[in-house]
Amino acid sequence: ISKGPGNSKSAKSTAVPPGPPMYLDLVYVPNHSNRKNVDVEFFKRVRSSYYVVSGNDSASEEPSRAVLDSLLEGKAQWDSNMQVTLIPTHDSEVMREWYQETHEKQQDLNIMVLASSSTVVMQDESFPACKIEL
Repeated sequence: ISKGPGNSKSAKSTAVPPGPPMYLDLVYVPNHSNRKNVDVEFFKRVRSSYYVVSGNDSASEEPSRAVLDSLLEGKAQWDSNMQVTLIPTHDSEVMREWYQETHEKQQDLNIMVLASSSTVVMQDESFPACKIEL
């Protein structure tokens, strides 16, 4: 078996390919904000005005505290202090604790966590929601 270029697998795999930062308006943090797929490198490279953080499964650690901390660490390495808004899709204990424990750092980094008590009602179903205007 030949192991030339293209036939060998790299021992290290990264979720975000190498290259310059990408600037986006809105990013859905992948895989329910699971720490196996999102790290500091993600937030250093995928720069957005808005991040939607999903996850309401404490047994699976979603959203992951490590992912939320990675946002702070990654954003601290940006060359600008543009405002970032974090939009959680669910109210979770992890999100509440992270918000309270890191609130000062969030302010220093110009990160706002959007908390909304708005509810949308559609055909006998209601769910929390927020409106985003870009």
